[in-house]
Amino acid sequence: MRFIPHTEQDIREMLETIGIQNVDQLFTGIPAGLRLGDTPLRLPSALSESEVVDKLRQIQKRNPDPEEMSSFLGAGAYRHYSPAVIGSLIQRGEFSTSYTPYQAEVSQGTLQAIFEFQTMIAMLTGMDVVNASMYDGASALAEAVLMAHRINKKSEYLIASSVHPEYRQTVETYLRGTNHQLVNVPYDSTGKTDLEFILKNLNNRVSAVVLQSPNFFGIVEEYEELGKELAEQGTLLIVVVAEPLSLGILKPPGERLADIVVGEAQSFGLPVSYGGPYAGFFATREKFVRQMPGRLAGETVDRRGRRSFVLTLSTREQFIRREKATSNICTNQGLCMLAVTIYLAVMGKQGLRELALLNLSKTDYMKKKLSKIQGFEMRFSGDTFNEVVLKCPKPANQIRDALLEYKILAGLPLGSYYPELDDSLLLCATELNTVEDIDLLADKLEAV
Repeated sequence: MRFIPHTEQDIREMLETIGIQNVDQLFTGIPAGLRLGDTPLRLPSALSESEVVDKLRQIQKRNPDPEEMSSFLGAGAYRHYSPAVIGSLIQRGEFSTSYTPYQAEVSQGTLQAIFEFQTMIAMLTGMDVVNASMYDGASALAEAVLMAHRINKKSEYLIASSVHPEYRQTVETYLRGTNHQLVNVPYDSTGKTDLEFILKNLNNRVSAVVLQSPNFFGIVEEYEELGKELAEQGTLLIVVVAEPLSLGILKPPGERLADIVVGEAQSFGLPVSYGGPYAGFFATREKFVRQMPGRLAGETVDRRGRRSFVLTLSTREQFIRREKATSNICTNQGLCMLAVTIYLAVMGKQGLRELALLNLSKTDYMKKKLSKIQGFEMRFSGDTFNEVVLKCPKPANQIRDALLEYKILAGLPLGSYYPELDDSLLLCATELNTVEDIDLLADKLEAV
């Protein structure tokens, strides 16, 4: 794309239109002390390429080697093994097509990958239609809340406080400046969402109820009966799945009466990678497809009768009038989506089930091991997948910091998100945590 700079005449006309004298007036909202002005930046002298590489290596050495750490950190980003075949296949020429597959004749590889991604996520979630993925799980949830409003024109939402805190923050950001209202639903002593609170607070203004399962504490929610009650009142049920591997053994949300299912696909072949890029997913029932954000790839045949793929519904502002668009900010996360699709194809239905059971057994072993340590106990009694909340005899961040000395990353202290859980650690065990890792964690916890 060519860069065409503004002419002096262009600039004068724009300044006159907005009613200011010069470009500097555009920055009057920034305190003078924070503006650069005519003072040059105080930067060191330039380095050669080899010097830059050496400098970066020196900086890198200040970080602990993750391969030497025993990590029990999850909280929405999970360590799973990625088969080597993923790295090989995502580089194949069939997928080296345009980033945005608008021209079907030159984008068949990308379009088929999107179509297969949609199909696999639909099978996992038990839903009718899936879009071409979202930026991540957090923005997918925010889009789901906005979609619920488009469907039933109501502006109040009951959102479980056990939904990932950063997902909830993203929803709040999307709704800031609007008349939409979020009502936090408390959790009970088992770690599950307080369903009685939801039923007591349902009214004709509630657009949707938002739950996460497994929730942020790793607790598996039971919501099928709630779904029946919500359906009778015309309230949508939005279910978040931040750890999709759980769907290898849990009943799909679609079969438990969810109306919209969103989540994060990072567990399927994507590295933790300091928090991204990831690939969110978005699934719903067919009757709501016209209100779904983003776009969908569909299967058809060309004029010779050959199987082919094309974008079908594309309700983004690039395609239709902005005021009619269902979403102005979403993407197919092409490369990440492709890695997820290959992972799911390689693992298959049985592979996902076996891996989910392996994760379940690792977590169960960790729960039993840590529960025997004097002064420590499981905070919640609900059934869990992958993650548990450990109540500690002292502030959790002190426990976490002490274990770093033994090269153990002992999960996430919950106090920064839940002040009432300042003494609690959120720990995660996946197939990459060995029995020896868990035993070492238990031994060092006894020492602190």
